[in-house]
Amino acid sequence: MKLGVYTACLHDKTLDESLEIIAGLGLTSIEVNTGGFIDAPHIHVDALLSSDRARREYLARIADSGIELTALNVNGNPLHPDVAVGSRHSADLHKTIELAGLLGIRDVITMSGQPEAHAGGTAPAWIVEPWNSAATEVLAYQWDDVAVPYWIDIERRAANAGVRVALEMHPHNLVFNPATLVRLIEKTGAGHIGAEMDPSHLFWQGMEPIVGIEYLGDRVFVAAAKDVRINEANCRLNGLLDDRFTTPGPGEPTINLGGRYVLNNFPDEGPWNFVAVGRGHDAAYWAQFLATLDRVDTTIAVNIEHEDTELGQLEGLSAAASTLLAAKDLAVSPSSVR
Repeated sequence: MKLGVYTACLHDKTLDESLEIIAGLGLTSIEVNTGGFIDAPHIHVDALLSSDRARREYLARIADSGIELTALNVNGNPLHPDVAVGSRHSADLHKTIELAGLLGIRDVITMSGQPEAHAGGTAPAWIVEPWNSAATEVLAYQWDDVAVPYWIDIERRAANAGVRVALEMHPHNLVFNPATLVRLIEKTGAGHIGAEMDPSHLFWQGMEPIVGIEYLGDRVFVAAAKDVRINEANCRLNGLLDDRFTTPGPGEPTINLGGRYVLNNFPDEGPWNFVAVGRGHDAAYWAQFLATLDRVDTTIAVNIEHEDTELGQLEGLSAAASTLLAAKDLAVSPSSVR
């Protein structure tokens, strides 16, 4: 098992600075962003696609720091009906699959995407509780007319490149839990599509990630280390679902997600928050998480994703790394894992 960092949280650092930080934390894996929702400051995709020498030098640069490049991440919405978003994110995914094959990196991480509710729609529409037939009609269109043909093509591209595509089970995507991941695999007949086991989004939807790992088995290709704190008092009032997110106003910091769309602000008293590993679940829990992953794949990469707004960049990474390394030590002794 390899523990490391998804370098999106180090976007303001150079690749060399990021590698030094990661090695200094005692970690040995790196996951690099190649496009999609966010920029790719730590890799030049087009340059690497066009030059074998550039690819060799890039891999050597990482290896010389004692780190291994274990995955490329291209999270986005390739099914977005706005062509300014969907076409770009889809092109980024195609390029990333090709580049992973050329680099000898076996895992590409992305999201399934979320299309419009009907042909001609202009915004993604997420249906999660289809209690009436209007909703099931939408789902039939989204799955059979949009997602399945698209992902059959992605499966073909992944097979040709010799890589695996690991989907983050993320809300506002067709694939947001183990059942929808299995549905996509079955509908496409995919042998190269599986899961990126990011427990954070499962936590706040009320799922147990360890049960998800056991259920999906060897379709768990790679994992993220990202925690969630459930704010019990807020949940008792409004539950886990919350529509009080707000779009940043003029002059507020924003993160562009493609086209005219930006990341919204979390509610002030929301039902849950992303936190550094250990601030939502203790080291004993993470030991069990790692031990379960190890039973699936002893070589799996688990990369920290830091989005704890209460901690600084390096403070949050350090806290997460300390907990994760302690959890790995605990997981070595089965008797110490509850």
